[in-house]
Amino acid sequence: MNDRDKNNKTFEDIKHIDENGIEFWYARELMKVFGYKDWRYFDTVIEKAKIACQNSEITDNDHFVVSNKMVEIGSGAKRKQKDYKLTRYACYLIAQNANPRLKIIALAQTYFAVQTRKQEISEKEYSELTEDEKRFYQRDLTRKGNYSLNQAAKNAGVKNFDKFHNSGYKGLYNGETADDIAKRKGLRYREDILDNMGSEELAANLFRITQTESRLKKDNICSENEANKTHYNIGKNIREVIAKNGGTMPEELPTPKKSLKQLEKENKNSLKKK
Repeated sequence: MNDRDKNNKTFEDIKHIDENGIEFWYARELMKVFGYKDWRYFDTVIEKAKIACQNSEITDNDHFVVSNKMVEIGSGAKRKQKDYKLTRYACYLIAQNANPRLKIIALAQTYFAVQTRKQEISEKEYSELTEDEKRFYQRDLTRKGNYSLNQAAKNAGVKNFDKFHNSGYKGLYNGETADDIAKRKGLRYREDILDNMGSEELAANLFRITQTESRLKKDNICSENEANKTHYNIGKNIREVIAKNGGTMPEELPTPKKSLKQLEKENKNSLKKK
């Protein structure tokens, strides 16, 4: 294994996945891989990266999430230790602002840039995917979209997120809640409904998610009731557009025979056998 492959594996090894399936890196762990021994110097690099993020008119708090921890300092005493949860984009910006004389920094710049590009796809490339590949791609986008939507909803004052998300589903699915959709699809308890949608149904939900986030921010909504109402109306509007264009209502679209979780498990087992 050459140095590049070895370091790429290291970046993957310290990657974490949160409860929403979103990948992130801890700044403290990244600091060690980058070869920094003093947090003060690495924190300065992070601040430069945050400024670069702001200059790109991107909200830095979405990519550099403060995640302080309590650590022992001896004799049972503890103190708060500053840390961040970083997105792939944040890691890329940090690599861009780190010490260029460190060999691993150049490798990190390439790794995070290339991996970010792999998550993007052109219209032509998308059209050549199989239905299951389209499902995986759309599911990844909805997962990231829901993460951003939750942040926007939280800023708008939403506390009951189940009610908030059900408002959107009700608008798009003619009154059905997430539980109603799951029952109609014949899913087991707490089985993810998005993992059991085809690419067309996922695309409709992705549009609902992104448009709701945009409206919450654009209208500067700061009331839970207004946020729920907005989510419902966006879902309903998308439903009306589907009907106007002669499309199939989302609740009438077929449920795939296998969930994405099943397909993912089968793919892993297949790779193990190989």
